[in-house]
Amino acid sequence: MTGRRPPWRRRPSVTGPVAPADARHEIVRLAVPAFLALVAEPLFLLADAAIVGHLGTPQLAGLGIASSVLGTLVSLCIFLAYGTTASVARRVGAGDTEGALAQGVDGLWLAALIGVVVTVAVLPVTRTVVAWFGPSADVMAYATTYLHVALLGAAPLLLMLAATGVLRGLQDTRTPLVVAVVGNVANVVLNLALVYGLGLGIAGSALGTLVAQLGSALALVWVVVRAARASGAPLAPDLPGIRAAGRAGVPLLLRTLTLRVSLLVMTYGAARLGSADLAAMQLAMTIWTFLAFVLDAIAIAAQAITGRSLGAGDVAGTRAVTDQMVRYGLVSGFVTGLLLAASAWALGPLFTTDPVVRELLVPVLLVAALTQPVAGVVFVLDGVLIGAGDGRYLAWAGLAVLIVFAPAAWAAVAGPGTLAWLWVAFGVTFMGGRGVVLMARSRGTAWLRVGAT
Repeated sequence: MTGRRPPWRRRPSVTGPVAPADARHEIVRLAVPAFLALVAEPLFLLADAAIVGHLGTPQLAGLGIASSVLGTLVSLCIFLAYGTTASVARRVGAGDTEGALAQGVDGLWLAALIGVVVTVAVLPVTRTVVAWFGPSADVMAYATTYLHVALLGAAPLLLMLAATGVLRGLQDTRTPLVVAVVGNVANVVLNLALVYGLGLGIAGSALGTLVAQLGSALALVWVVVRAARASGAPLAPDLPGIRAAGRAGVPLLLRTLTLRVSLLVMTYGAARLGSADLAAMQLAMTIWTFLAFVLDAIAIAAQAITGRSLGAGDVAGTRAVTDQMVRYGLVSGFVTGLLLAASAWALGPLFTTDPVVRELLVPVLLVAALTQPVAGVVFVLDGVLIGAGDGRYLAWAGLAVLIVFAPAAWAAVAGPGTLAWLWVAFGVTFMGGRGVVLMARSRGTAWLRVGAT
């Protein structure tokens, strides 16, 4: 970009009604790179699962617990990306690029602070956290080993989230794509070399991932810092700005907490069923996460477009683009569901040689396939409301869904006692429940708040 104006400065803000053709162009321009970046990450997570899975079922089950813990810690801070995208996009829509980047820098400082606190707080109690899942002794040892190394990547991971949010808010989804691809290729190469080349086992997988995350974080932060300097935005810590970013993120933190607790309920239920069920859960959740990232590409575009349109005061355009993205989400869900159902029997052998795990996996994937159209709509509407800054509603709605889902999951484990029924509870009460509360909100007007803040 040397010698050229940044892409977000070359594109004028949308201040009037958005024509259907323009809306399609904006969705595609933002969603396609976001789709490729989001797909790149779970593809390489699938590669990690395959690398560890061929070490043995206990190692794969240990990775499942460690991934749940790490995923929870990082996902609780997803507001660093989502909240930053919305706030930066609103200021871009209002024509205040310098103010947008100032908010973005505040988000980076907040991410670094939270990352250090998380590492210092969780590292000494890693074994205790793993023990909450009640795993067997060998599974517990592998999960603890992985977490001890992987927790050192908390700060880089959170910086990646914040920097990605800034760039999305600036209507740039291409830069995160490049960094995601390069970083994840490096991750797979490092994991293969450390796990099998040097014989470090599951610890090698954690170490390779840590190094790749650090490099990716440095690259993304450098891009944001360069953009801030070009716009004249300050780089020094601004305590009021950091506090404001933290306060704005609280509702999204609570929203994400309800989602992660629901996924932890799934992992806990699988652990109660046995090591093979837990290993199958890890594979199923990895595949489901991959599909979620695929569907989430439109939601990423929704965050950026909604924030920018409302920042520019374009309520009619926001409504029109929302309806269009919901249709895209529904179609995408049908496509991913059909692909998952068609490949359910072939996926197991790619990740494990254990016939019991393979047998458990097939019905779970078929259940997940049936819920994909609902998931496509849910992810889009979630992105729209995040882009609108409607975090408080999302937090309360998430709590309501969790209250319904948790007893349904318990009943599935205590009653039929199979992993497939646990996923039925997940699809019906969790994804279906989210669909109900998000559709109800989107039909109203309370979330259509205009302006730069």
